[in-house]
Amino acid sequence: MPDRARLGIDWGKARIGVAACNPGVSFAYPVETVPAGAGELARLAELVAEYDPDVIYVGLPLTLGGARSHAAEFVLAKAAQLAARVTPVEVRLVDERMSTASASRSLGSAGRRARQQRSVIDQAAAVEILQRALDGEEREGAPVGEPAAKEET
Repeated sequence: MPDRARLGIDWGKARIGVAACNPGVSFAYPVETVPAGAGELARLAELVAEYDPDVIYVGLPLTLGGARSHAAEFVLAKAAQLAARVTPVEVRLVDERMSTASASRSLGSAGRRARQQRSVIDQAAAVEILQRALDGEEREGAPVGEPAAKEET
């Protein structure tokens, strides 16, 4: 179990889902959906200040074959911007294949129709990303994924 909080991020071009886990537990929960755009980094930095995480896990959208797509390049650039903004907090990239599909199935099983899912699907995907990372940390005994490069400012 992590001794400090963790954040999970599902970074999309329209919305950014955010999830968290508290210190001493390994259970992820939804936080909010941040609108993508001009104020996204400022809002994410506020959430980092509020939750004070050791690690932020950003989902990296790989193809089913494991290759990096255009979407992955977009997320790599955004993660680098975030890493530069929230130093010294570590930003790590983790495989997010199927996280949105899995989140959608979970919400559907809970009785949410597709139209109702739109407002929370990004948060649910962030929960999936963070929970997988927390499970990996428990197995490995250390943060998982690869460190995000920091954008030069």
